[in-house]
Amino acid sequence: MAKRIFSTLLLWAIVIGLLYFFGPETAVWLIALVSAGTQYELYGLMEKMGRRPFKTFGTVHGTIMILGPFYANKLVSHPVEGLQAGIIAVTIVACCLRILVHREVAERIETLGATLVGLIYVPFMLTFMARLLTLPGQDRMDEGLMLILWLIVTAKFCDVGALLFGKAFGRHKMSPNTSPGKTWEGAIGGCLVSVGLGYAFVSIAGGAFPSFFTPLWAAVFALPIAILSIISDLVESMMKRSAKQKDSGNFIPGIGGAFDLSDSLILTSPTAFLLLGLLK
Repeated sequence: MAKRIFSTLLLWAIVIGLLYFFGPETAVWLIALVSAGTQYELYGLMEKMGRRPFKTFGTVHGTIMILGPFYANKLVSHPVEGLQAGIIAVTIVACCLRILVHREVAERIETLGATLVGLIYVPFMLTFMARLLTLPGQDRMDEGLMLILWLIVTAKFCDVGALLFGKAFGRHKMSPNTSPGKTWEGAIGGCLVSVGLGYAFVSIAGGAFPSFFTPLWAAVFALPIAILSIISDLVESMMKRSAKQKDSGNFIPGIGGAFDLSDSLILTSPTAFLLLGLLK
């Protein structure tokens, strides 16, 4: 627990420091970095399951999926409609060309499927977090950055709340075959923590958020974000269990790897983008 708390505080200090000194655009690079690490670890889990994805190829293209649309739109005077979908389509084409020359015939479709799963499940989903930075209806990029921070707070601290409530009150296992440590009491506590922190964050820093995002909406939207963060964590646990691996990596003390860090953001990012887009 002590290592987990220390790593969490250290990571927040690094992120806030980088954003403070280099500006909100740094968020896109941080998202791309976390996405690359997560995708690479996911491919590693697939290899332990007997799959053979193109790890480096897929990870590089996944990073382009996040950075490409942001900088392409920045170079022109108006957003390019369908740019993200176009980049995804080109990536799929590139994967198909790659398997023609670098895999045995019997393995080509399996390799293509495994590579594309990594591209869709990680960078494609996390592109929606990057898109919050320039969500229509905002006056400044700083406001989009605050939306990203709100998403991270509500998603990640649900896990912290679930851990604390689970240790104190946990009696009923949520998914004993997938993640034995998770309880329904912990999940409820985590959701309450997310709702409370989501509301408090926007209440305290309300002037830094877009005008359409009030504390009430922050609390309302925090609930589905919290629920999906729990589901995201369970999905990762299923993958790790299939790969017979406890953590996706071990370079973050008390947390694990990049996948263990980002798991709760994968399903919540497109959900937050959709919900916030309804308010603009």
